[in-house]
Order: sequence, then structure tokens, then C-alpha cells
Amino acid sequence: MKKEIMQKTAVVWLLAMVCCLLWGSAFPCVKIGYDLFRIGASDTASQIVFAGTRFFLAGVLALILGSLSQKRVLIPRKKDLPKIGVLAMFQTILQYLFFYIGLAHTTGVKSSIIEAANVFIAILIASLIFHQEKLTRRKMIGCVIGFAGVVLINLSGGGMDMSFQWNGELFILFSTIAYAMSSVFIKKYSAESDPVLLSGWQFCFGGLVMVLAGKIMGGSLTFYEIACVPLLLYMAFISAVAYSLWAVLLKYNPVSRVTVFGFMNPVFGVILSALLLNENGQAFSLRGLTSLILVCVGIYIVNRSGEQMEK
Repeated sequence: MKKEIMQKTAVVWLLAMVCCLLWGSAFPCVKIGYDLFRIGASDTASQIVFAGTRFFLAGVLALILGSLSQKRVLIPRKKDLPKIGVLAMFQTILQYLFFYIGLAHTTGVKSSIIEAANVFIAILIASLIFHQEKLTRRKMIGCVIGFAGVVLINLSGGGMDMSFQWNGELFILFSTIAYAMSSVFIKKYSAESDPVLLSGWQFCFGGLVMVLAGKIMGGSLTFYEIACVPLLLYMAFISAVAYSLWAVLLKYNPVSRVTVFGFMNPVFGVILSALLLNENGQAFSLRGLTSLILVCVGIYIVNRSGEQMEK
């Protein structure tokens, strides 16, 4: 019964959009967090400590919420431990270590566009390496249209050039590949293990590793004011809820049908940044509206092939 519900188009669209809205809100929240914790733009080590703390708390929150909803304590079995280790490595440790170091050596615009390529990479890996689904022309056309929307909303006149640094753009690409791999692995592992359990424990382990790595690099996290606490808790909530829902969607649906919604992340990020940070530039312009339409059209095209599952 649960499988049938989670495969319905309306449910997939609703839950995936909720995930992307939450992730989109993380963009302005990270900027607000850097101000509250007084973390400089070039202080990569403290940024990693900040992210690791958020993810560790997200893991704890995911496990608490999952345990309450399932009326049992989510304790991993022995066979779950290797899966948790692999997911923590790709989903949290590699993705975010490469992302934060890379972001310090390139622009946010180029990072957003490179990160959006994770949809292509995830579908290619799922289709050509793990053979979890077929690679169709419809899926690739939908991805190209969605990707065009992401590129469009990031073309604000600055931050785009042809420069390439191994510890900048290349690291962002590595981050993107790591995230794409995590989507495929959660699809594979959730066939036999609880996706919420896997998400929660991988966040705890991955977050702890990030905190230790950031500390070794000289980073720190100081609570200068009371507002730091609710912000950090909300950011933990974002990851706990969004990744748990995402993992459940991946368990019951093809990778392409779910990951294509990732194109909405930067769109929601720009819109929410405009609302929360008064960055009104491209969010409510013709470019912003066109970008949103392109992304939605791309998502619709990819999901058209998935509607056969309901019939």
C-alpha cells in the first residue's frame, strides 16, 4: 500500500517539491548563519565545522523522528553498517568537503550550475553502471530543459568566466559526482534497509567526521548570540526531513523520476534569498519566471515516463 502511494505522481511532486523548498531555504540560511557565527567567506575550516555540526544534529533529529513515527528505536543491524559508511562518505563527507573547499576558490554562480549537473550524472550512473532503469531520450531531453533553467537563473552578469582551478571548479564537480552517487546508493540500499535509518546514521557519522576535519584544519564554531541556536536547529531540521523524504521517494521510484526535481533547488534558493535577504535581482524578473517554467517543464517531461508505473 505504501509503495502504491509513494509512486503516485501527485505524491512524488508534492514531497519532492517540499524537499526542494527546504533545501532552497538552506541557501539564505547558510548566509545568515555565517553572519551570526561570524564565519568569514574565506574561513573554509569553520564553514566545515558549521556544516558538520548541522549534519550531526540532522542525523540525531532524523533518528528521533523516525523512531517516533515507526514506534521503534532505529538501531542499525550489523549488515547496515557498511551501507551507512558508504552513504556517509558520498552523501556527507566527500560531497561537502569538496563543496566548501571548491566554493572558496570559485564563484557561487559557477558552483550552482556545476552542482545542477548531478541530475545528469545520477541518471547516467543509475542507467549505465547500476542498470536500475533505462536511459531514454525523453529523460535526457527533460534534463537538458531543466538544466537550461538553472543556467538561466544564474546568468546575472557576474561570476561566469572560462577560468578553471583544480581546487575550485574541479572540486565542485567532485562534490556533484559524490551527491549523484549517494542517490544511486540510497536507491540500492533501501531495497533491504530502512531509508530513514540509513539517512539518520549516515548524517551522524558524516557530520562527526566533518567536525573533526574542520577542527584539524583550525576551524571553530562560537555561539555569539541566542539566535544561533534556532537557526542551527532549523538547518538540522532541513536536512533531517528533506533527506529522509528524498530517500523514501528513491526507494519506491526510479532515480531519474526523483533526482530531476533537484533542478528546483537553485530556483527556490534564488527566490527565498530574495525574500529573506532582499536580493531581488533575478528572482522576480522575466528571467526568473522563465527559469522556473523551464525547470517545471523539464521535470514534467522526465516524470511523464514514470506515470506508466501507476497504470
